[in-house]
Amino acid sequence: MQVAEAHSFSEWNTLISESFVPLQARTSSPTGFRGRLRSRVLDELSVVEVTANSHKVLRTPALITRSDRLYYKLNLQLSGTGILIQDNREAALRPGDLAVYDTHRPYTLEFDDDFRTLVLMFPHDALDLPADSVAELTAVRMAGDAGIGRMISPFMVQLADNLELLSGPSGHRLAHNAVDLLATLFDSELHSGDGPPQRGHHGELLARIRQHIEANLGDPELSPAAIAAAHFISTRHLHSIFHDAGTTVAGWIRARRLERCRRDLRDPLQADRAVGAIATRWGFTDAAHFSRVFRSAFGVPPSTYRRG
Repeated sequence: MQVAEAHSFSEWNTLISESFVPLQARTSSPTGFRGRLRSRVLDELSVVEVTANSHKVLRTPALITRSDRLYYKLNLQLSGTGILIQDNREAALRPGDLAVYDTHRPYTLEFDDDFRTLVLMFPHDALDLPADSVAELTAVRMAGDAGIGRMISPFMVQLADNLELLSGPSGHRLAHNAVDLLATLFDSELHSGDGPPQRGHHGELLARIRQHIEANLGDPELSPAAIAAAHFISTRHLHSIFHDAGTTVAGWIRARRLERCRRDLRDPLQADRAVGAIATRWGFTDAAHFSRVFRSAFGVPPSTYRRG
């Protein structure tokens, strides 16, 4: 576990930008400012407890151009209150509340008093939900005392209180379990009558199709024709639904398979499993093809990525 403290506001501005993504911090009371980060970095997941005096953080369009990787950040308010603004929405967060935001679009976080919060930062493709669906939830308050949030919020609080335990194989699994739990929470919010606007018939059908794909990623016979048949629609209609969502059927399947392979390659509990076996597990039957598409997606061959 890493602990970093700032004893001036300029130090804090530098610290948070180096620990997350480039940010701009502002405060009306820079004198005597104190801030502390306790963090665990597990593969591409960062789990960070933030404790600081009141201030504002901005992610501006200019700062966004300095980052290539697409990340989400999940905030769990632990003490104090906060306001998150993104996509013309504003979420007022009390202790126990959660909210998600996208580092690839401008946002503002404001804390009017001393506060403590847990931030989980992870790549877009770590979620088994499409970006267009998550975009409906940015800056939406997800209550920690209602619905599924009542179960997930305490788990996240325990992560914050036990960061020193997030190490080795168990820590790796716990961090990824947290992301999987958040995907469940997000999906629940998207389908809740009290949540953001519903996505309509096509949106609900697309969600079911994506769930079907996720459950069958390991099947090498998974194809547009098979998926369409399982949902009693034409292949043409299937392609149209994905086109309207800004992607393709084959592209979505490939991206989800690659993410599962990427996760397994960095999982200490999978260290003894051959790269080819991991690829086959997630539906890649041609080793050379898998190596090519993995390198195209992540910049290095799978064997090199595993050693990274």
